[in-house]
Amino acid sequence: MGKRDELIAKYADDLKNKCKMNADMDLLTKVAIGCGPAIYDTDASTVAGSDASEIETIKKNFLIKKLGLAEGVKLDEAISAVVETYGRSERNKYRAVVYYMLTKHFGKEAVYK
Repeated sequence: MGKRDELIAKYADDLKNKCKMNADMDLLTKVAIGCGPAIYDTDASTVAGSDASEIETIKKNFLIKKLGLAEGVKLDEAISAVVETYGRSERNKYRAVVYYMLTKHFGKEAVYK
């Protein structure tokens, strides 16, 4: 099992145990691959849910550019809901898990087909 597979297994575990969701492993794998080398970098692989600049980056680079969503209050509400589901007190919120939940939230799985 390679490093990427180990990380994806860790993400699936977070989804199951911290977010109470069963992962679509095919989609989770594609989202993790879409994150590129960031998943291997300790700092870049996690999301600071309380950092305004981090939230803005997720909104602009992922929701608007990657998923093709329009700017609006719904994006902030979705990010907040995902952070709440993950657990605000949870220190390590994996970027791939946050992106996976946002993809599911907006029904944009087709972006990864």
